[in-house]
Amino acid sequence: MNIEEFREYCLSLKGVHEKMPFTNVADKYSRDVLCFYIADKWFCFVNIEIFDFCCIKCNPDESGELQGQYAGITPGWHMNKKYWISVHFNQDVPDQKIKELVKKSYEIVVGSLTKKEREMIEERGA
Repeated sequence: MNIEEFREYCLSLKGVHEKMPFTNVADKYSRDVLCFYIADKWFCFVNIEIFDFCCIKCNPDESGELQGQYAGITPGWHMNKKYWISVHFNQDVPDQKIKELVKKSYEIVVGSLTKKEREMIEERGA
């Protein structure tokens, strides 16, 4: 998988938009981070220049199991290690599994939205 395929997949999820919120920070790596949002909450981010891993929300009960199963899944970079994981590309995590985990992250965040926010996403149909 490459950045274009990954980005296309994330944007294919209903109501998702993207933003690069760290363009003014000193750290070059962080400036190149693209975040994917549902409503005003992010569920995934990735460095678009290096494309080494994505950071996604994860059920805390599944996080440790996933980290034990895959060398390419580690605690979330710069995030709450209980709720976020980093999933490294081109390691032992298959692309299909990465997409599955991104979708789960999306669903976790959608589930945390208010009823009104979820209805707005449904109404837009995007």
